[in-house]
Amino acid sequence: MEYALQLVDFILHINKHLEIIFVNYGKLTYFLLFLIVFCETGLVITPFLPGDSLLFAVGALAAGGALNVTYLIVFLISAAILGDSVNYQIGKIIGPPVFKRKNSRIFKPQYLERTQKFYAKYGNKTIVIARFVPIVRTFAPFLAGVGIMNYRKFLTYNVIGGVAWVTICVLAGYFFGSLDIVRNNFSLVILLIIFISILPILFELYLAKSETIKQTTNQPK
Repeated sequence: MEYALQLVDFILHINKHLEIIFVNYGKLTYFLLFLIVFCETGLVITPFLPGDSLLFAVGALAAGGALNVTYLIVFLISAAILGDSVNYQIGKIIGPPVFKRKNSRIFKPQYLERTQKFYAKYGNKTIVIARFVPIVRTFAPFLAGVGIMNYRKFLTYNVIGGVAWVTICVLAGYFFGSLDIVRNNFSLVILLIIFISILPILFELYLAKSETIKQTTNQPK
């Protein structure tokens, strides 16, 4: 619980924490940011790490002159692309055996079947869209590897998604993060970013619930 509260505090006050990190570590901050983005996209066990909010915050920090925005974008795009590629390979190597475990609460065989069908229908654009959705962006490349999606095709959309995600979020922070209204209400802005990013998940849950209700209603009595 203590770690969870610390993580929440870090995310809500991420601008202040990043400033402290920069003061203490200087140029090593680039490496630390690279590591966070890599882990969030590359390791299926760390989907809780900040993504959109982190990119926005470092963009705002760069606007203040602490970091070079060009270096940031290059480093973080590299981390995002490399992370997804590693996650894909992990899914390809350990995914299928993991899904064969009958008693697993997380990696159920039906998840593999659903994922294969999902990527067969939406695969290409999903890799790009998933970049902007928390949790999903961590599991999408892993499941792409499990679903045996062609790596060359995956890499193409991995690059497109990585470039778009990092560039849009960092530049948004760079151009808007220095505004007084944003700086004075940074925690609220971060909450708004998080809310907007999870809207696709909420929408999918709503559609799934509506479909379930519809099927139940239409069943013969």
